[in-house]
Amino acid sequence: MYKRTEIEELKKRVHESRKHIQVIMGPRQVGKTTMVRQLFEDLEMPYLFTSADAVGSNDGVWLEQTWELARLKMRTSAVKEFLLIVDEVQKITNWSEIVKKLWDEDSFNKLGLKVILLGSSRLLLQQGLTESLAGRFEAMYLPHWSFTEMHEAFGWKVEQYAWFGGYPGSAALIEEEDRWKRYVRDALIETSISKDILMLTRVDKPALLKNLFEVGCIYSGQILSYNKILGQLQGAGNTTTLSHYLYLLGTAGLLSGIEKYSHTTIRKRASSPKFQVQNNALLSAQSSKNFTNVQSDPVEWGRIVESAIGAHLLNHAQKADFRVYYWRDRNDEVDFVLEYNEKIIGLEVKSTISKQQRGIAAFKQKFNPHKVYIIENRGLSWQELLMLNPLELF
Repeated sequence: MYKRTEIEELKKRVHESRKHIQVIMGPRQVGKTTMVRQLFEDLEMPYLFTSADAVGSNDGVWLEQTWELARLKMRTSAVKEFLLIVDEVQKITNWSEIVKKLWDEDSFNKLGLKVILLGSSRLLLQQGLTESLAGRFEAMYLPHWSFTEMHEAFGWKVEQYAWFGGYPGSAALIEEEDRWKRYVRDALIETSISKDILMLTRVDKPALLKNLFEVGCIYSGQILSYNKILGQLQGAGNTTTLSHYLYLLGTAGLLSGIEKYSHTTIRKRASSPKFQVQNNALLSAQSSKNFTNVQSDPVEWGRIVESAIGAHLLNHAQKADFRVYYWRDRNDEVDFVLEYNEKIIGLEVKSTISKQQRGIAAFKQKFNPHKVYIIENRGLSWQELLMLNPLELF
């Protein structure tokens, strides 16, 4: 079974002396639970693995009992260290307060009970961590699978990755594309929206949120003002509501709104978003076209490629300390702007689309970036970019 590189860092942290709660967060179906199970294979330490998936949200007693069971197993095993893993912990109401109380009790009693918490709702996990567990945790974000991972695990070509995205659980279905699309829509999209957003967060207009997601996927890689898309959404509220719903979709690892680059934070936040799926499968699964005929349309295929690059950049940005923007001034535009350590670089994606390059020239004149790249087959190709860690571009 393929092992993601993050498992080595997790092993290192688990074998260190008890210092922090380890929190693993990321979208659904990216291998969080699988990675922890793989950890068990090389782990000599006794452990208890459990999941809150089938537990009622108000059942905080379950979490306390589970923790007490781990303490009991540790005592009866007469070991100095024991590992407790709780999956989907964010589903328990006030989970962070309960964990804080129990963790502090063990710290006071000098008990070597180590803890790993897993969750797919980044919003609720981060809220609990910052509100109750400050100074007590280390976070690890597990993003969607990269092209390199899908190639090594399943032998995919880069064109397949650009269309089918990076969900390992769907890889066996791509030869039956209609079946693959149904799986992504029903088992991944619907489950993520229902379980990670609607069940755990107050959403007054769930139909609007779903409609926004569908429209955002269709326009992935394109810049649209909230006012412009209001007319395309049924039961639309106001721009503030749409902005909040887009934020919720982003925290679930589905759809993000990339901000326009500016020297000022206010202008960044007031800008029209560039819609960007975090996994191209979310775009392709809702398309009426298939893998074969979309490649015969240079304009449509170019949009797929640009969206795949955007998803690649966003997923790496979730792990590393850099930001992703776009830039536009009247008719001048740069597809992506990366900011890292007070340096900025511009990326213009040409792929198979004939695009003017004057946007890069205007961007250089206005911001004096550290570097600029035009992604085209004559230089750095989009295929090569998808194999790179974006930090290498700096």
